[in-house]
Amino acid sequence: MGEREFGHDSRVLQALADDVAAVHAMGVELCLVIGGGNIVRGSTLAAAGVERVTADHMGMLGTVINALAVQSVIERRGVPTRVMSAIPMSAVCEPYIRRRALRHLEKGRVVIFAAGTGNPFFTTDTAAALRAAEMDCQVLLKGTRVDGVYSADPRTRPDAVRYDRLSYLEVLARDLRVMDASAIALARESRIPIIVFSVREPGNFPRVLRGEAPHTVIEEAEA
Repeated sequence: MGEREFGHDSRVLQALADDVAAVHAMGVELCLVIGGGNIVRGSTLAAAGVERVTADHMGMLGTVINALAVQSVIERRGVPTRVMSAIPMSAVCEPYIRRRALRHLEKGRVVIFAAGTGNPFFTTDTAAALRAAEMDCQVLLKGTRVDGVYSADPRTRPDAVRYDRLSYLEVLARDLRVMDASAIALARESRIPIIVFSVREPGNFPRVLRGEAPHTVIEEAEA
């Protein structure tokens, strides 16, 4: 969405595609989980009176639209991709089948997961943690508006402090809300570290993987 109030900002799409292409060129096997808040948010619709399950399904459809847009701009960089949806819609993308997704990675394709978990009441954060666990990912990266996890919102609190490292339990105990509790719990159970970084800064994605850009690591506390 970029700085727009709705829809897609072409500059954001192009920058994201450049970053994904750069990471793919590093030889990294890469899965993307795409949200849909720039089109519709299920929780907002539910608050406006739309039945919650229906609202969440509408939100999932928004993620499919975004996934197709991201696929298109990434493939213009010569990077092969596959969109896999948790809600079957074979006319536009593949259904999510774990073994097929693993095979795509083996063939050097970027896999884009859409439609969340396919179930209402679960956020995109939870879908990302679930897919990371299913795909045996070494790390889960959350691209957001700020360059890590802060003690408060740095956009409104200039005295907010960025953390370099946190444990899963610290995130939950301090109610830092970088991801929802179920996503944090699933990542902890699967022992998948979470890296939070700014996706708004072009080139940050590959720099974070090289340890060259600010970020926060969330993982199990040392004994």
